[in-house]
Amino acid sequence: MSNIKHVTYRNLGWDSTADIYLPADFDETRRYPAIVSTHPIGSCKEQTSGNVYAAGLARAGFVAIAFDASFQGGSGGQPRFIEDPAIRVSDIRFAIDYLLTLPYVDPGRIGAIGVCGGGAYTVHAAMTDHRIKALVSITGVNFGRLIREGFSAFNPVGALQAMASQRTAEAQGAARQVIDYLPPSVAEARQSGVADIDVLEATDYYKSPRGQTPNGATSGLFSFNGAAMAWDAFLHAEVLLTQPLMVVIGDKPGGFGAYRDGWEIYGRAASTDKQMVVAEGWSHYDLYDRPEPVALAMARVVPFFQEHL
Repeated sequence: MSNIKHVTYRNLGWDSTADIYLPADFDETRRYPAIVSTHPIGSCKEQTSGNVYAAGLARAGFVAIAFDASFQGGSGGQPRFIEDPAIRVSDIRFAIDYLLTLPYVDPGRIGAIGVCGGGAYTVHAAMTDHRIKALVSITGVNFGRLIREGFSAFNPVGALQAMASQRTAEAQGAARQVIDYLPPSVAEARQSGVADIDVLEATDYYKSPRGQTPNGATSGLFSFNGAAMAWDAFLHAEVLLTQPLMVVIGDKPGGFGAYRDGWEIYGRAASTDKQMVVAEGWSHYDLYDRPEPVALAMARVVPFFQEHL
């Protein structure tokens, strides 16, 4: 078992909330390797980044911190539900800053892990923050590519025009348009003709007792999504991503694109030590919480971090 400590620390102009997962035999007089765990888009720290991966890393002897993104979950920032990749990456840096104030964290042994959109944010953060000594992307998705493609119905310019109109209206007093990235239920998704495995399994995770939590809102502020449109999680990876890298994906691809993104960053990264882990027979959302594929992933992730941190 791991111990959980609830903390708050200062971000840019607001506070971030986070859970620190500590090893069961935690001794505050020791110094531990520490890992920042970043949640998916529309998710929160209580879901897969915290209760699965941070908890698993703590059981393996690491200190792990799972935080809520700015404007989301229990963290501050207004307006709510902004999904801005630059700020999401900045959140990871602030989590590292906080870890480095803790006397039981070894500043030379900081790692990072992220799930889905959080996996790609972790990749980008590692490129520009070399305090991260090793990183793992769990079924990582490049949100910039996704919003240019599926999330804009493959019409990014049309989507940008709609976002511009909505933001103008909001600036002039209209209500904020908060969209839900997912259908209300799997049954309603199927009734409306949805067949994509990622949409159906995401809905099963986020909209049912399996993964649903109060702060896992699966929501986004539509007018601010333009910030992601010209962003690429993997830009400059060929030059700047030099740390040891592990990429974990399932081999059942879906519309959110983790399979293709995983192979892309594996190929592009300048890291001389990079490993690809393919969970055969499992999907993107299986890797969120299903015991067997998570165990498969952790059997590789834990030794990876033990070697490099």
